[in-house]
Amino acid sequence: MRNLSDINVIKSVMGKHGVTFNKGLGQNFLVDPAVCPAMAEAAGLNENTCAIEIGPGVGVLTAELAKRAGKVLSFEVDNRLLPVLAETLSDFNNVEIINEDVMKADLPKIIEEKCKGMEICVVANLPYYITSPIIMLLLESKLPIKNITVMVQKEAADRLCAEVGSRDGGAVTVAVSYYSESEKLFFVPRDSFLPPPKVNSEVIQLTVRKEPPVKVENEEFFFKLVKAAFSQRRKTAENSISAGLGINKSIVAETLENAGLERTVRAEKLTMEDFEALAKLLNV
Repeated sequence: MRNLSDINVIKSVMGKHGVTFNKGLGQNFLVDPAVCPAMAEAAGLNENTCAIEIGPGVGVLTAELAKRAGKVLSFEVDNRLLPVLAETLSDFNNVEIINEDVMKADLPKIIEEKCKGMEICVVANLPYYITSPIIMLLLESKLPIKNITVMVQKEAADRLCAEVGSRDGGAVTVAVSYYSESEKLFFVPRDSFLPPPKVNSEVIQLTVRKEPPVKVENEEFFFKLVKAAFSQRRKTAENSISAGLGINKSIVAETLENAGLERTVRAEKLTMEDFEALAKLLNV
């Protein structure tokens, strides 16, 4: 099998099929041979695992997944890469390339039909421009996923893996923490890719929770509240929640006090339990 971390091999295969790099689709190809094996190992794959990948590129991570998992489903939206992948992954009979946008695909149906009875793990080098939407789609869909091991922009990793109630936290931090336990695994410098992106990356793992850390009566309202609270970070939570939810400021102020919080508190200081209490009091 050819070394798909060798840029000369990558260029040769892509050139053979008339394919060029597409920055618009976030295509930066890994040339550090240690990264993909480490990601595949961290996911804990075995013959009973169905690994789901998003954006395989030329198949360097796909190959590592195929060596370890019973089945690999890889979503690739770029039609031009299909013949490239057919060539680079020809040694494996447990890989299926799905030529669909994962954001539009019927994931529950695909998983039910193609991964029946198997443990589901998502492993991917995510395009930076769509990192959070993909992660939230996977978590909010409440699919039977064990864990999500992904490479993301370092700044996104800091936000996704921050503690709720810390300075680095945001609305997505609360959502990720609600659905999963997050962990940073290892740093990946920008020169691990060709063409090199402008930023460094980090591999993180989200282990999907069986139950959320707090009991929320109305999840839809809970997340509307969280989004509103972080919508104007420079303002107090009182002002942001009032504006974001269209609730009179005096009511929000009273609710904060009833929850044992200062009226001047900012959203990044609120814990998961604080958001739960506020959602319960405001959702009447």
